[in-house]
Amino acid sequence: MDVESVKCKCCGLKEECTKGYISQVKFNFEDTWLCGLCSEAVHEELRRGPSVCDLKGAMRAHMSFCQQTRVSPAMGVADGVRQMLRRRSGEIKFD
Repeated sequence: MDVESVKCKCCGLKEECTKGYISQVKFNFEDTWLCGLCSEAVHEELRRGPSVCDLKGAMRAHMSFCQQTRVSPAMGVADGVRQMLRRRSGEIKFD
C-alpha cells in the first residue's frame, strides 16, 4: 500500500492514509483534506439547516471554529468534551 502523510485543513491534525482514501476525501470536500473529526463536524453543520446552505458555507463555519481553538487538536476535543459535560450537569444551557 502506498501511504502518505496529510494535514487537515481545519484543525491541523496529521494522518497517514492511502492515496486512494485521500483522493476520495478531497473529492467529497472540494479538493480539501479534512480529518475524520472535521469531516463529521462539517456534515453536522450541513444538517443544521438554514444558517449554512451549502458545503462551502459549512466548511467555512467549521474552519472558523477551528481557528478560534487553534491551540492544538487535542485541546479542541478536550474543550468540546468539557462543554458537553457542563451541559449534561446543567451548569450551562444548550445554545
